[in-house]
Amino acid sequence: MDAAAVPAADSPSAPGSRAAAGAPAGRPVREGTGPAPDDTRLAPGDPGYRRVSLALFLAGVATFALLYSTQALLPLISRDLGASASAASWTVSAATGALALCVLPLSALSERFGRRTVMTASLVVAVGVGLLVPFAPSVGALIALRAVQGAALAGLPASATAFLAEEVRPKALVAAIGLFVAGNSIGGMSGRIVTGWVAQEWGWRAAVGVIGVIAVACAVAFRLLLPAPRHFTPGTLHPRALARTVRGHLADPLLRRLYAIGGLFMSVFGGVYTVIGYRLTDAPFSLPQGVIGSIFLVYLVGTVSSATAGKLVDRLGRRGALYLAAATTTAGLLVSLADSLVTVLLGLVLITAGFFAGHSVASSSVSHTAKRGRAQASALYQSAYYLGSSAGSALGAVAFHAVGWSGTVGLGLLAVAGVAVITLAGTRAARAERLTTTA
Repeated sequence: MDAAAVPAADSPSAPGSRAAAGAPAGRPVREGTGPAPDDTRLAPGDPGYRRVSLALFLAGVATFALLYSTQALLPLISRDLGASASAASWTVSAATGALALCVLPLSALSERFGRRTVMTASLVVAVGVGLLVPFAPSVGALIALRAVQGAALAGLPASATAFLAEEVRPKALVAAIGLFVAGNSIGGMSGRIVTGWVAQEWGWRAAVGVIGVIAVACAVAFRLLLPAPRHFTPGTLHPRALARTVRGHLADPLLRRLYAIGGLFMSVFGGVYTVIGYRLTDAPFSLPQGVIGSIFLVYLVGTVSSATAGKLVDRLGRRGALYLAAATTTAGLLVSLADSLVTVLLGLVLITAGFFAGHSVASSSVSHTAKRGRAQASALYQSAYYLGSSAGSALGAVAFHAVGWSGTVGLGLLAVAGVAVITLAGTRAARAERLTTTA
């Protein structure tokens, strides 16, 4: 999300103001439900808040565990199905790319049929496909199944953030979304660790099958825990109304910057974690699959950095938090170039911490900024985010095949430089707006 795009909360261009947005949000698909006079939305300490947080945390676990279930297994898939690194990487890119393409239409369905309904249906379909993935007879069939799974999962991210924006008080929104993102990191970490050790003993098919079973448990718990929404009003599915809402969001320079930052951050993360298994399998590391899977314990760093993003914003402001996230990611990429396992691990820790902090700040800023058509605003962010993942995974694998790890790192550094440039442009725009307002 855009550091530049995300002004400090106490500035005239804070995300809640239209001055910050820089442009009208356009006609919404439905009117957002503002807080009731006594503000009946959930706050930390409320039993309902804890139930919502746990339910969406589990949804986040299932989403990332399923979405990236093949990422740590790519060397094994390459050998078993006779696929190159570039071809095998499409088992990740197809899922994230399909999610990016489908998130906007599914978010529109959530405006009409409800966030909880769409999230539940998405999990049911994704879990069902996940139980079929272990039986894919070829890399082409595996890629096709993964694309369907990614398309189904598209109903989760935007609907979840829109649900929180409607049901949780504004001051608790960053923390609530941070917990959802923390669930993403736990799902990504546990999925890769489990698949690594299971695959070492029984192969990659058994590994993705286990992930499917774990996702079933998460989906059932999610549906039992998530309470019925109290602040949702169904809207229309009229295509023209949807198009007006999307155009309004894309006309907002603040949101555009946030979308670009989310995509660039995720391209770094997707590229690094798609390729790292190949690097650690090769000399001088030559690690077994189980140990490579355990490397993803560094996702715990992402869990902490995303869950504490709200405190980081309180201390540094939104733009400051994004600058710090970009600097941390850059440092991690550079450190990872050394041919030392300890140094590579340190680099992954820094990359993970920077990415998850930046993603939490950016995604919560989108939900905060868009007062109308929140699901569409979040969907556009998710589209950019997962397109970044798809592009990063595919291009990172190509660069690794052509040049080695330094090629993947070089692409990552270019992406982070883009984040810094966009953030700086947003900072200057906010400063100019303040000068104009006080003139």
